[in-house]
Amino acid sequence: MTPCALTIAGSDSGGGAGIQADLKTFAAHGVHGLSAIAALTAQHTRGVTAVEVPTVSFLRAQIDACFDDFRIGAVKLGMLATTDVIHAVAEALEQHRPPHVVLDPVMVATSGARLLDPSALDALRNRLLPLATLVTPNLPEAELLLGTRIDSRVAMRAACNALLDAGARAVLLKGGHLYDGGDIVDLYADASGTVEFQHPRLQLEAHGTGCTLASAVAANLCRGLPLASACRAAGEYVHAALLRGYRPGRSEIVVLDHFGAARRD
Repeated sequence: MTPCALTIAGSDSGGGAGIQADLKTFAAHGVHGLSAIAALTAQHTRGVTAVEVPTVSFLRAQIDACFDDFRIGAVKLGMLATTDVIHAVAEALEQHRPPHVVLDPVMVATSGARLLDPSALDALRNRLLPLATLVTPNLPEAELLLGTRIDSRVAMRAACNALLDAGARAVLLKGGHLYDGGDIVDLYADASGTVEFQHPRLQLEAHGTGCTLASAVAANLCRGLPLASACRAAGEYVHAALLRGYRPGRSEIVVLDHFGAARRD
């Protein structure tokens, strides 16, 4: 049976991030993609111009419909803009109990636009973090979650431990925002310890990398990879998709080439 993964996230009208990136990533990994749209964005490579949040009842109907008909191996959570949306998603996950939940705590777009209502931050910490198999923040998101500055590799390790103490079962902390002159280092941490994943820093600005990384982890979990291996393979996939990336809009922002990355072997 073809494995299935569900993304509960925001739609990107520009096609580079959000649910659109998630579904491309699932397909590139040979996983059937399902979606429940938690937010609609008017968006392109230059920014977000408007956000519309569907009713909570309709979001729940989408989620329930997916679980009613498909055997879902993993759920990827992306843009959940309000407290009510977060509570609705948490209640659905508590009822359906998928094997894996990958939480990408989307708070700020690449353009700098705020995508999470500030009042929803506590709900994300208290309701979703304990339900997640893995949380995948970048450094600004981890700083918001923890209320502390993360400006070094040492601080990244401390942040991973703090997120585990806060209820996360495992953390993939993305180090791309740490400009220390070297390669990008992401940290994977769980109860057994910490592992570094290292990639050369590419001289480009990209769109949709966080969405893609989290959905690639979810797809790899659906395919039976252990969690740390799923994270390592997801990082390699994102790097390959960036190397093959292209500029479909009028800005210099690169969109990932998912199917080029899938053919890299």
